[in-house]
Amino acid sequence: MKIQDQENTKQHTGDHLANERTFLAWIRTSIGIMGFGFVVMKFSLFIKQISAALGSKVPLHQTGDSRIIGIFLVALGAITIICSYLRYNSTKEQLNQGVYYHSTLFVKVLTALVFIASILLLLYLIKTT
Repeated sequence: MKIQDQENTKQHTGDHLANERTFLAWIRTSIGIMGFGFVVMKFSLFIKQISAALGSKVPLHQTGDSRIIGIFLVALGAITIICSYLRYNSTKEQLNQGVYYHSTLFVKVLTALVFIASILLLLYLIKTT
C-alpha cells in the first residue's frame, strides 16, 4: 500500500469516527430532551406527593398544560433520535462517495421546536403563578 493511500484511509477513518461522535452527541441530546419532558409531565404529581408528605395543602393550578408540554418534549426527543440516525446514514454515504454536503436544516428545525417548547413552558409558568 502506498503512503498516499494510507493517509487517505486514515483521513477517511477519522471522518467516519467524527460522524459517529456527532451521532452519539445527538443521541445524548435527545435523551436529555426526553428526560426533561418526563420531568415536566410529572412535576405536578411530585408537588402533590411532597404536599401530602408534609401534611400541608399546597395550592396547585391544574391546567393540564404541563402534561401536553411534557408529551411534546418526549416526542421531540424521539423525533431527534430518528432524524439524527437519518443524518448519520446520509453523512456516512456521502463520506463513502468522497463528497460531503453540509446541511443545517436538522439543526434549524430542532432549534425552532425547542424554542417553541420553551415558550410553552414560559406561558405555563406565567399562568400558574
